This record gives sequence, structure tokens and C-alpha cells, in this order.
Amino acid sequence: MPGLVSVKTPPRISIPEDHNNHQIRTTPDSTNPKTTPPAQRRPPSPSPSSSRAKPSPDRSSGKKKSPEKQLLLDESSLDNPDLGPFLLKLARDTIASGDGPSKALDYALRASKSFERCAVEGEPSLDLAMCLHVVAAIYCSLGRFEEAIPVLDRAIKVPEVSRGADHALAAFSGYMQLGDTHSMLGQLDRSIECYKEGLKIQMEALGDTDPRVAETCRYLAEAHVQAMQFDEADTLCKRTLEIHRVHSAPASLEEAADRRLMALICEAKGDYESALEHLVLASMAMIANGQDNEVAAIDLSIGNIYLSLSRFDEAVFSYQKALTVFKASKGDNHPAVASVFVRLADLYYKTGKLRESRSYCENALRIYAKPVPGTTPEDIASGMTEISAIYESFNEPEEALKLLQKSMKLLEDKPGQQSTIAGVEARMGVMFYMVGRYEEARGAFESAVAKLRASGERKSAFFGVVLNQMGLACVQLFKIDEAAELFEEAREILEQECGPCHQDTLGVYSNLAATYDALGRVEDAIEILEYVLKLREEKLGTANPDFDDEKKRLAELLKEAGRSRNKKAKSLENLIDPNSKRTKKEASSKKWSAFGFRS
Repeated sequence: MPGLVSVKTPPRISIPEDHNNHQIRTTPDSTNPKTTPPAQRRPPSPSPSSSRAKPSPDRSSGKKKSPEKQLLLDESSLDNPDLGPFLLKLARDTIASGDGPSKALDYALRASKSFERCAVEGEPSLDLAMCLHVVAAIYCSLGRFEEAIPVLDRAIKVPEVSRGADHALAAFSGYMQLGDTHSMLGQLDRSIECYKEGLKIQMEALGDTDPRVAETCRYLAEAHVQAMQFDEADTLCKRTLEIHRVHSAPASLEEAADRRLMALICEAKGDYESALEHLVLASMAMIANGQDNEVAAIDLSIGNIYLSLSRFDEAVFSYQKALTVFKASKGDNHPAVASVFVRLADLYYKTGKLRESRSYCENALRIYAKPVPGTTPEDIASGMTEISAIYESFNEPEEALKLLQKSMKLLEDKPGQQSTIAGVEARMGVMFYMVGRYEEARGAFESAVAKLRASGERKSAFFGVVLNQMGLACVQLFKIDEAAELFEEAREILEQECGPCHQDTLGVYSNLAATYDALGRVEDAIEILEYVLKLREEKLGTANPDFDDEKKRLAELLKEAGRSRNKKAKSLENLIDPNSKRTKKEASSKKWSAFGFRS
């Protein structure tokens, strides 16, 4: 899936240079043609002061402490209204000098205490709000995201939006920073709620059609895409396009960024023709602005759409165009070149040219093995994960598993990657299952499920599929009660997200019926199978080969129920497909392919 794009990120808080300036300003970055998806952003960091003035350190331990240092040690001095601005400047200068964030954190915490003590009762202090933003940013730079959350929760309560633009922008900045921090923890649902509050405040202060509102709408749309909430992202991106049509010139960089995001949303929703239209218009805008590398990136996305439409010759042409530009501008060993190799490998596999596909995989892996300076671990991990899917298609699960394990090592210490890591772990669970390592498969799925619950994706279709696969692993380990609970939760989610007629939902129904049968809950199994057969007869048709299997299973269960309600539960040997004469390995393979992940 192509990366998310944006011309510039939404405004963020900037520390004022003048201590006595109570205005909190916003500083949009208009130079960066892309933004990183919310779940992959770097932690926010405080903006250092440009001032060179800082207290001279006393290097002689025998000398008496300076009056300023003595002031810092005296807790009662925090009532001095001049101390807060002094300490805040000291924190900024400490960061600018490279002395480390720990010392800066101490100064910033003391500054916040001083601002709080010196605040006039009944008058919200914007200096305090600003200082708390700095404290939270330093916590994030130290990787202590959990400690930043309560600080920002407190900061957003300080301003009173009704008091004017300064207070509104302070509240907006606080909500956006809080959303970023939740995002770094993988808590996408909380992150999105914060962004929504920030957007609401910004629209009330600036109006619905301000260009800065458009940037925040796009930022929120990207977060919705990250959470796979594509309808919400679609609405916001359309609003962004409408605002930029009014305020930007035709074929502007802003419009191109909007269209690239819109194409990503359309692709995710399966509307490939609309996605292609947006990408072509975005490419024309980038060509008009002389952005050759961006044009090549769009060509890569266009190739992906052609591949989805099985228009293979046009896909090859787009990929080759992108490859030529990337090699010329970035060099033969750049990860951008490797990304094109991966797409070509996927295309040639789908067209039956396995030798060419394997060759492109090997070329990409050679680049990832010796990355050029500046290559991020996330880029390498993403590429290896895609290549692992191709090796899985080659029926080489062990090789695919090795690549997934390498991806995990690259991502495990990176903040904000919880959802990505969960996806890799889920794929590892599939690989472990395929090679018969069921205990390891269950462990991988369990870890993925825990991360997805924490990140707010517990209501997504993907989460339901992972629960189903974990249930299958539990079946192989004879943990039938646990499998039943997992299938029940998966059924509830997939019914809500995909509907009862979706293939994944039908797969869970079948697995749950088989599990109930194994537990001796024959009536429950009968009820599910009757429901599935009714769906097939009334809405899906009876041509599907699963229909006959399910009909035979239901007939056997009805016969069994009529004979004895207390009959011993069926052997687990035939749990996945009780009526099949195949071995357990063959039966489980059939169900896995029918109800497993979709690459």
C-alpha cells in the first residue's frame, strides 16, 4: 500500500522567543512535501531558542554557587514571577547546547511550578500551558510517552477558548500534541479523538475554509487511514480538496498531496478507477512544479493500481518509469529502487514469471542488506515484509518467516510502531501455523491481538481475522474452550464490520460450529449451520462447494441430536471438518486457505 502524503503538517506549538509574550503561535511547515503516517511519527520535541545567552557553568567545585543556581535550589523562590521565564529559557538553552534533555526536563518542570504559583487566581496562564507543552515534548524525546500524557491532559485544561484566539490556538496545539503522543503509543482511537477536538477548536477560531483547517483535516484523514476508517478519511479529504480549490492555484502542490491521499483512500475501498484518476491529476501537478522524484513516486502508485486491475503491461511501464528516475536521482542502491524491485517481483509472480520474480526479490534484499546512509529501519522492515509475502506465495514459509523475524528486530524498539508490529506478528503466526509450529503460532497471534487491542483496532475486520487464526492455532493445541471464545469474539466483530455474507464471516461460523460440536454443544452447532445454509440458499447461492459439506454436517448433527443429547463429543481429529475423510493436516490446510489472511 503506498505511503500517506501531505504537503505540510498541521500547525504545532512553538516556544516564544520573548518570555513576556503570552501569545502561543502556530508554525506550519510548508517545506516538507510529505508527512509520515500518524502511527509512525517521531516524538514531538521542544523548539530550542535561537538565543545564545546561557549561564556560564561553574567548573570549579570549590567556588561558591552562583546566585542563579542558589535560586534554583531554593523551593521558596518559585514564587518569584521572574523565575518561570528564566527557567524556561534555561531549559531551551540546555537543549540547544546539547547538554541533554534530562537537565532540560528538570528546568522545565521547575518553570511550570513557578508559572503555576505565580498565576493570578481566576486567570488562565498561557505561559503555564506553553511550559507544560515543553515538558511533555521533553518527556517524549526521552521515550517516556506515558508520562507526557497527564502533562498534556493538564495543559489542555488551562486555556479558555472563549477568551480569544490566543487561548484557542493554545488549546488546539495541546490537543494536537496530545494526539501525536497517543499515536506514538499506538493508541489510534484516542489519537483521533484528540485530533477531532483540535480541529473543532481550530474551525471555531479560524472558520471552516481557512487553509490551516485544510491541513488539519488532511492530518486527521491520514490518522483515519492508519486506523482503516476509510469512510471518515474520504469525507475529510474531500473537504481538504474543496478548501484548496478556493485558496490555492490550479495544479498546486497542496492539491497534488490531497489527490494522492484521496487515491490511497479510493484504492483501500476498492475503487481503483477513481484512485487512478486522482493519481494522474496529482502527477500532472507535480510535473508542472518540477517535482521529478514525486512524479516517480506517483508512477509507482499508478503501477500498483494497474496491477490491481490486472493491466500488467501498463503496470510494468509505470514501474520502469519510476525505476529510471529513482536510479538517476538517488542511486542504484537506494531503498526507493528496492521498493520498485519488490513491486516488479509481485507483478511477475502474478503473471507466472517466477524466475524474474525471484530475481527482483533477491535484488531488493541485496539493497536492504547494505542500506545507504539515511535509510530508516521502517523502510527496510516494510520492504522485507512485502518480500516475505512473495516467498510465502512461492510456498517457502521458512524463508518468509526469516524475513518477518528480521522485520520484527528492526521495528521492536521503535515508538509508534505497535500496529505495524502487530501486523508482522500476525503474518508470523500464519507462517508458524503453515509449518506446524502451533505453539509459536498461538504466541505470535496472542502478542498481535494484545497490541491491536491496545491500539484501538479491536473493532476492525483485520482484528477479527487475527482472532479467527488464533482460534485455529488453539484448536491444533487442543485448547478448545479458548478457541471457542476467540471464534465467538471474531464472529461478533466480522458480522459488524463485514456483514454475515462475507467469506471471512462464513469461515468463522463454520469454525465455531465445529468447535461447539467438539465441546458437545450440538444444539448450538446445529443453530449456526442452519443459519449458514439459509444465508447461502437465500443470498449466496448453493454452487459453492462448502454448501454440500455444511449440509452433510448439519444432517449428521441432527441425526445425532435426535439419537442422544449426551453423546460423547466428536474426536478432535476431525474438528475442522468433521465429515471429511482426509487427515487432520489436510483438513486444517483446507480451512486455512479458505478462511485465512488475504495477502
